[in-house]
Amino acid sequence: MRILLFIGLLLIYIMTMLGNCFLICTVILSPQLHTAMYYFLCNLSFIDLFYSSNCIPNMLYDVISEQSKRRISVTGCLTQMYIGLILGGTEYVLLAVMAYDRYIAICFPLHYTVIVSWRTCKYLTVIMWAGNIILPVIPTIVKPFVFCRGNQVNHFACESVVLLELMCGDIVFYKLTIFIGSLFVLFLPFVFIIVSYICIIISILNLSSVESRSKAFSTCASHLTVVFIIYGTCMTTYMGQEKDDSSSVKYVSIIYVIIAPLLNPFIYSLRNNEVKRAFWKMLTRYSVPHSL
Repeated sequence: MRILLFIGLLLIYIMTMLGNCFLICTVILSPQLHTAMYYFLCNLSFIDLFYSSNCIPNMLYDVISEQSKRRISVTGCLTQMYIGLILGGTEYVLLAVMAYDRYIAICFPLHYTVIVSWRTCKYLTVIMWAGNIILPVIPTIVKPFVFCRGNQVNHFACESVVLLELMCGDIVFYKLTIFIGSLFVLFLPFVFIIVSYICIIISILNLSSVESRSKAFSTCASHLTVVFIIYGTCMTTYMGQEKDDSSSVKYVSIIYVIIAPLLNPFIYSLRNNEVKRAFWKMLTRYSVPHSL
């Protein structure tokens, strides 16, 4: 049974790596995809590459190891938690930025290149990454972690809501930190996305061309699929339950730690004709002709 689980998990990891690398390479090597929309999509694939790599290799080792050998150092555990928080927080904000990009493209198409310029994209990228790198570090500087309630993590990864069970003394500060952090990087971006798409849907319904409506809905459907998969599970984990009960967290987190990074590149590529055309064009361009 463990061998089958190992093989299945390994296949998922390989497909995740290949899918996201394929999307990144296609965007980079295709000049027609050098737009803000695909720039942000490239960032999403980059995050998914490292997000899955943060947990799955350790999971693969645990699957084939005996119970007594499934260990991780305190430093390694905290490092995994910080990387997960940084990448996860950046992805949540990035999805909101992508919704804003679609809102401007559909509702203000004539002003799109001015509003969503490359300069704006670079500023947004710096703000996203810098903010999510700083945010998880501040609480531990103010009040460093102290563990004394055991040494078993009831999870396949080191997540903040699970590590609370191992901390000493009053953990109200950390619970409040998780709630406030979730409010800024989860709830508010989600509300922003919903409002953006309400405006987008109203704008789409006002389009006279059926073909234009279909193309706009197709573009937005991919993004909304990813949004509901990621935000639904993450808000359930970080905002939808008592933090003292983490027994169900590990099952919910499988979706956003393992499934979402696997599905994202396929959702965006298989549902996007521009990406598919760019991929085949890239294959034709870089293929080597054979001579008889």
